[in-house]
Amino acid sequence: MARSTTVVITGLALLTMGFSQSNRPHGSEGTMKDGASLRTLEHNAFKPGEKLTYVIHYGWVNAGEATVELKESAREILGRKVWVATGKGRSLGAFNAFYKVDDLYETHFDASGVFPYAFIRRVSEGGYNFSQDYVYNPLKGEVKTQKDKTHKVPTNVQDMLSAFYFARTLDLGNAKPGDIFTIETFMDDELWPLRMKFVGRETIKLRNGKYRCLKFQPVVQEGRIFKGNDDLNVWITDDGNRIPVLAQAKVLVGSIKMELSGYEGLAHPVAKQ
Repeated sequence: MARSTTVVITGLALLTMGFSQSNRPHGSEGTMKDGASLRTLEHNAFKPGEKLTYVIHYGWVNAGEATVELKESAREILGRKVWVATGKGRSLGAFNAFYKVDDLYETHFDASGVFPYAFIRRVSEGGYNFSQDYVYNPLKGEVKTQKDKTHKVPTNVQDMLSAFYFARTLDLGNAKPGDIFTIETFMDDELWPLRMKFVGRETIKLRNGKYRCLKFQPVVQEGRIFKGNDDLNVWITDDGNRIPVLAQAKVLVGSIKMELSGYEGLAHPVAKQ
């Protein structure tokens, strides 16, 4: 139950990855003094000051609220700017009375290359608590966990929150329905490829208006949380921001819906009608 609730309340916001459709060139490599190199991307889908707020419905109940906020860090690493993204999830109302959730996710990632340096996870759900602390070394392709264990990973591997931002730098200019995009991600002490299938374009109506969207279906591991690939659908704004506005899912313990309830600090006008 705890793992499922993590996804329901906060992790879902991270799985609903936005994708940009700019005609940017592929990332370049910036050479460092020691001869190693770090990725540099041209991207403009997000900027510090962006904050997204979502309401999570569990059946007919308003079960929780999730926020994802991006800020600029005063810290630099290897002379490169660092941005800090924080995701928070908490239970609300009646749901909070019998199963209290208070989760925190935080990633410190390279502003130019959109790859992580550190990831923090604090989970508190119905009396169940655990923590994760990952330190990423992009020059060596390694991740060190709170268990003092070092894992070899692909270059520029993502954590589960930085993947949300990196996905928004991808170019979908030639995407066709059925195309699948994969992002290598290190989560829960293992390498896990996040895969998203592009379905098409739709205009959807939410409580706060209509949005022009791109629709995706994450390719999931059947039986782990979701029943099948068709049981999770995500709608992303069809604009320069590529923010998730709606996610609907059937999970093994019921059904959930996550809906955008507020936004601020966006880099571009939102595709709202």
